[in-house]
Amino acid sequence: MAQVQVQVQAAAATMEMMLKKPQASSSCSDDMADLERALALEVAAPTTVPRQDSLYRDATRAAGGGNHEGQDGWARTLRLAFQCVGVLYGDIGTSPLYVYSSTFTGGIRHTDDLLGVLSLIIYSFLLFTIIKYVYIALRANDDGDGGTFALYSLISRHAKVSLVPNHQAEDDINGGGDEAVLAAKPSLRGSVRRRTVQLASSREQRAQWVKQLLETSKPVRISLFLLTVLATAMVISDACLTPAISVLSAVGGLKEKAPNLTTDQIVWITVAILVLLFAVQRFGTDKVGYLFAPVVLLWLLLIGGVGVYNLLRHDVGVLRAFNPKYILDYFRRNGRDAWVSLGGVLLCFTGTEALFADLGYFSVRSIQLSFAFGLVPAVLLAYIGQAAFLRRYPDQVANTFYQSTPEALFWPTFVLALAASVIGSQAMISCAFATISHSQALGCFPRVKVLHTSRQYQGQLYIPEVNFLLALAACVVTLAAKTTTVIAEAHGICVVLVMLITTLLLTLVMLLVWRVNAAWVALFFFVFAAAESAYLSSVLYRFAHGGYIPVAMSAVLMAVMVLWHYVHVRRYEYELERTVSHDTVRELLARRDLVRVPGVGLFYTELVQGIPPVFPHLVEKIPSIHAVLLFVSVKHLPVPHVDAAERFLFRQVVSESGGGGRVFRCVARYGYRDPLEEAKDFAASLVERLQYYVRDVNLYGVDHQQAGARVSYPSSRCDSMAMARQRSVGNMNMMRPSASYTESLALSRARSSGMTTTMMLGMHSASCTDQQRACRPTAAGVFAEEMLTPAESFSELSRMGSVQAAVKMSLEEMARIEEEQRFIEREMEKGVVYILGEAEVVARPHSSLLNKVMVNYAYAFLRKNCRQGEKMLAIPKSQLLKVGMTYEI
Repeated sequence: MAQVQVQVQAAAATMEMMLKKPQASSSCSDDMADLERALALEVAAPTTVPRQDSLYRDATRAAGGGNHEGQDGWARTLRLAFQCVGVLYGDIGTSPLYVYSSTFTGGIRHTDDLLGVLSLIIYSFLLFTIIKYVYIALRANDDGDGGTFALYSLISRHAKVSLVPNHQAEDDINGGGDEAVLAAKPSLRGSVRRRTVQLASSREQRAQWVKQLLETSKPVRISLFLLTVLATAMVISDACLTPAISVLSAVGGLKEKAPNLTTDQIVWITVAILVLLFAVQRFGTDKVGYLFAPVVLLWLLLIGGVGVYNLLRHDVGVLRAFNPKYILDYFRRNGRDAWVSLGGVLLCFTGTEALFADLGYFSVRSIQLSFAFGLVPAVLLAYIGQAAFLRRYPDQVANTFYQSTPEALFWPTFVLALAASVIGSQAMISCAFATISHSQALGCFPRVKVLHTSRQYQGQLYIPEVNFLLALAACVVTLAAKTTTVIAEAHGICVVLVMLITTLLLTLVMLLVWRVNAAWVALFFFVFAAAESAYLSSVLYRFAHGGYIPVAMSAVLMAVMVLWHYVHVRRYEYELERTVSHDTVRELLARRDLVRVPGVGLFYTELVQGIPPVFPHLVEKIPSIHAVLLFVSVKHLPVPHVDAAERFLFRQVVSESGGGGRVFRCVARYGYRDPLEEAKDFAASLVERLQYYVRDVNLYGVDHQQAGARVSYPSSRCDSMAMARQRSVGNMNMMRPSASYTESLALSRARSSGMTTTMMLGMHSASCTDQQRACRPTAAGVFAEEMLTPAESFSELSRMGSVQAAVKMSLEEMARIEEEQRFIEREMEKGVVYILGEAEVVARPHSSLLNKVMVNYAYAFLRKNCRQGEKMLAIPKSQLLKVGMTYEI
């Protein structure tokens, strides 16, 4: 079979490099353009890049979903803006229920203190919620996904900060155009380095310095990981505190109509509502999702209208609070008490972390629109109206919200307050489910059952075990605290710690990804870090009054997550050090006593590179393998979604011609928001894509197992190749769209059975499926155009660009390819066996006592009580084969 020789043109390589590079700031674009032109002039000859036998490089190059702001019309934006009112603003919108009562716990000493506190509320709300989150943090999304975990994923895609040692020299996911050129011509490395130093701006150099610091300093990488885990633990803890304080505040209004109700009775009513709230989680929020937005919208209109009513009736003079001098007067008059009261003021912007974490369901523009014209006026008017009411009735501060509500509106207000509290709690619970699912996908949380409650909305999750623990924690906190004051102290420390960690991560994003001017980065960091540190010191001052609750819960969660990730990393290192070479595998498969078992075997492993050490263990104990064997690695990438067309990547370990059977390696790539399919559907999709791979490998004739084998990496774009084809093909007899694989295969069978035909092999990228191509007239020989499906090709060459090549094939070769595909299909029909390597992880005999306790007892307890691998992958027990082995770490 003829070999495909692909030449990479320098201009096309430069274009690919520029398209793959992250967008730099506008001030340095000219310098980078000069650098690209200099590289294009220096590199004029076609180059080839040596193949690297690693799937990780390809596995981390999946296209992300992205948040396509420019593609959203105003109709869709307005619809999303209406929907996010119900999903995102329940927690922030119910803060007026308890902010003033939590701030003035000792009563109002001076009526002007209300102006100082109102001024603090206004400017804290504007500074943190609007400026920081809505107009800065939302822009730092990870392909449309938000939250501290998404910020960490975004940073990890621009710098190798992952603690799992699965990066290699060629694992640059941000491009690689420069490295491709320099690998072909090492003599250019010095000149490119000099040009880079001369042309790159100070922002580029600063970004490179930050990247080098993150990649070379292990303490920095560990600190970054621990901060992310701490923020994740705090968000999960907040998911049991938000329902407690919101529902308890709403139910507390019953005392206005039933003064005989005791505190204990109010608490038990709250507990009953909390139990009901967590019990309905298994049905999913999409069942009542369309009711959320109207309810919260009515709630916002109600509190805004009541605020205007109180302002006009009691004291219009509170509008002086927009003058920030009243903040200084408040601190000057009250001193330490004013500083301590910050713990209550910060409750006005609780819920912003959920707003950021739930970004993946909406667009940035829709959130900004609904926030600016819906939430901000209503909430600020509510705070202003309550301040006007308290200026006249300062003794009513303990129950400000319901006391300031007109008598005729009490019951509608109570019902809407309770409904809005439940909706706000629902948002935090869903946020906790999503956060745990993300953490589990990247090896930072024990395996738990994740259910997708909606077929239409992918992000709506339900985790039974976590839901039970959150419900138990929320009820215990409510029964123990009994008042919103204590829960507010605990709630506040969660909010401010997450915000402070978000500030640190955003600063790294500004330096590394956005490459913002250093002065703006410094201003952002010092303003927000100083303000949030002041709030943090306030809530820590009253640590004993309730702040210890989230700290204790977060410490337990963080210990579990760190321990699980530690063993996960050490286990990966153990397998990586003992990876079985391909030569060893061939020797094992060449044994005469090895029995070929009919069917397809899927051998699950975490390794992307090489064969796991448990495989020789299996062959030695049970000398038999399946007719078709695939080493499958389920890879979760640090991106929200991976397109289904880019799910599987393959390598051939041993071919039938080599005498070792049909053995392949496969990487199944998922984003941390992508659900895993059922085992049957997964196997069917995998085998189908394997047939495409077998077809492509035989068509292109690249034997990557041969020593020194080289594959050219095409970099030219689809439109440029289309122009080249139009110039090269003079007389076109016919124009038609690309045929599907089924149609093409049927056509090739019909032609091969009757006559000799000439076909033109043309390969395009998946993005070019709508373009037309030409077919040459009949000549002597057979060309395999119909054997190739451009849109469905899964070989390396078809993923990386567009190539045009003419490969003359005989009918015997085409028949052999078809027979190979039929063989795999027949073996699939005979049955699929799922092989899991259940390794028992223990500490080394001479390791430290702490390591033995962590691995042999704590980790063993977690693993025993969490879900097993076959349940996570939904593997039927009748098709499961477990292989046991002990790993000493």
